[in-house]
Amino acid sequence: MSGFKPEHFINRELSWLEFNQRVLDEALDRTNPLLERLKFFTIVSSNLDEFFEVRVAGLKQAVESKQGSRSVDGLTPRETLRAIVDRVRRLVADQYDCWRSDLKPALARHHLRILEIDDLTSADLGWLEEYYRATIRPVLTPLAIDPAHPFPQLLNKSLNLMVRLEMVPRDGHGTPLKHLAVVQCPAILPRLIPLPREDGRRDYVFLSHLIGHFIADLFPGTTILGCWPFRVTRNSELYIDEEDSSGLLNAVQAELHNRRKGDAVRLEVDHHCPEPIRSALLKTFRLTEDDLYLIDGPLNPTRLLALYQGDHSPELRDPPFVASVALALRGSRDVFSALRERDVLLHHPYEHFNSVVEFLEQAAQDPAVFTIKITLYRTGGDPRIIGALRDAVNNGKQVTAVVELRARFDEANNIHWTRELEESGVHVVYGLVGFKIHAKVALVVRSEAGQIRRYVHLATGNYNPTTARFYTDLSLLTCQPDFGEDATRLFNLLTGICQFQGMQKLILAPFDLHARLLQLTERESGHARRGLPAKIIARMNSLVEPTLIEALYRASQAGVRVELIVRGICCLRPGVPGLSEHITVRSIVDRFLEHSRVYYFENARQSEVFAGSADWMPRNLFRRIEVVFPIEDGNLRERVIGEILAVTLADNVKARFLHSDGSYHRAKPLPGEKKRRSQAVFIALAAPSEPVRSAKGGGKYPKVTLRPRPGGSPGSSAKKKQLPS
Repeated sequence: MSGFKPEHFINRELSWLEFNQRVLDEALDRTNPLLERLKFFTIVSSNLDEFFEVRVAGLKQAVESKQGSRSVDGLTPRETLRAIVDRVRRLVADQYDCWRSDLKPALARHHLRILEIDDLTSADLGWLEEYYRATIRPVLTPLAIDPAHPFPQLLNKSLNLMVRLEMVPRDGHGTPLKHLAVVQCPAILPRLIPLPREDGRRDYVFLSHLIGHFIADLFPGTTILGCWPFRVTRNSELYIDEEDSSGLLNAVQAELHNRRKGDAVRLEVDHHCPEPIRSALLKTFRLTEDDLYLIDGPLNPTRLLALYQGDHSPELRDPPFVASVALALRGSRDVFSALRERDVLLHHPYEHFNSVVEFLEQAAQDPAVFTIKITLYRTGGDPRIIGALRDAVNNGKQVTAVVELRARFDEANNIHWTRELEESGVHVVYGLVGFKIHAKVALVVRSEAGQIRRYVHLATGNYNPTTARFYTDLSLLTCQPDFGEDATRLFNLLTGICQFQGMQKLILAPFDLHARLLQLTERESGHARRGLPAKIIARMNSLVEPTLIEALYRASQAGVRVELIVRGICCLRPGVPGLSEHITVRSIVDRFLEHSRVYYFENARQSEVFAGSADWMPRNLFRRIEVVFPIEDGNLRERVIGEILAVTLADNVKARFLHSDGSYHRAKPLPGEKKRRSQAVFIALAAPSEPVRSAKGGGKYPKVTLRPRPGGSPGSSAKKKQLPS
């Protein structure tokens, strides 16, 4: 039985909310360019939407079914929901205070104004009335609520207006009758209406305000008593019977329709909405006061991204950045010949994802290529990747795509381009029953001088050139025979009928990844107990799986120094005396979304480095097909340790340290220490003129140091320590 107690763990949901607070902190940070702050502000809302659609919805179901177990920190689902409500209310209050008192006035000072109806001139109102009658009114449908007209089925996260009105009886006598009605704001309409300006100003009006101003036009012969925007968030998890003989694609497609009408989990209403109207809405959606959020600002801030989009106001944005081609591939017109000379490691977005796309495009056109196989989780339907696979078929090659239809909130998009692939002749497979395919692997089989050679791409991120511009990830391109054989076995496992037989180089979830990570962690503990050098550095998006957390605790107790870089959820509690004083947890939230998964084990100075698609979460380790791969080339391994990990660990600008109480505190440079913002360093290193690395990936790396642990916990030191090389 485990000797660890619930208080040794941080609640998963509350840890995620602390991550969203760190995103909000970037919106509050006035050292960031204004439009970048606005971007972070909108991300807070889109993150919260998904949190309610999935996590809160799941907890509510657990409460209703009375089948939910306690979380690793000891809370019941009901207790977790109660804690979530308290934390989200504080988060939302801070978010909208940021909008009202900071972002909105700052935008106005830079001639980006969102105007209230009362702020408009008569000329503005005249133009808006014409726009309303020509563009908006024809697509609006007023929906009465009475015995003959039940409350309409409102779509998930749709913007709506609740209207209260009164009407005199037809005979003109008696007490006016009060009614309620709903007006839905069609999603096809922009939420921000730009006003015509010729002087460079950019002025906008919210669609809901414009409809509200003309709402009487939809209810002639009545008196409007009030009009208040609201929206409801619904359970958006898909519940799919994978054994259904009708097929996974049909099952996913059917469930997508249900998602739009799932059980309500949150109600957001304008803060001016009177209590009787709020109560009526809560009753309609079968929600309680805990599910109600009064909003003093835009109900769906994600639509404010319209202000961010476009090429205006460069002074309000991060400096433009264009990724470079990896040094090992510069000037090489044949990626296959380059890979025969050496493995290539790509650090995205600093090194261009085009190299991966060109790898597939060249394979599609190369007469010597026989076969292309690829796993696709989120591609965004990119025309170059989809086009390369189509071209390969047209050129007589055998092409197989293992597609994950259930990539959350990308299901409809995946269904669309999956059908395109099937129609073009690509053999599309949906993977293994019971497991999501989250691995990122491509295999190209080529004939060379009468011999077969296999080229493999392995990655921590998706085959999506759009997100590859904003997510930090690693890619490995290799033609090492062992990797080619393992990739072949992987695709045979995904497309055929066979038992997992093990791999030579790759580590796969759900088969052996969890056990291997435990073994590697326990090995470091053994080294430390024998007085040998022992250290673990793990970089990931989320750390949740309890047995791995317990293994890290044991490693710390044995004297292993553990440096964790966890962007989002972290259920491990660092800095607890006697438990985790040798463990430090950092989180970095910056311009690019930190997405790489990299694991370093010192192994008595025989270091091993791995990268892959898996976070340390139960779903990744036990319910998904994940691939983790070793970085075996010495130069590339040196680059990961001495540059990618070292620079990240030295960040004292955008890093936040997790403390034992579950709170995060921003890192600060020590006296006399230079400011280091890791993403800025990586941008500089990737500059085409940067001579830091040789073509083989070796060379001198920037001198960086590890920061002492926050609070001077036992085992920490103010003395700067160099990472091993």
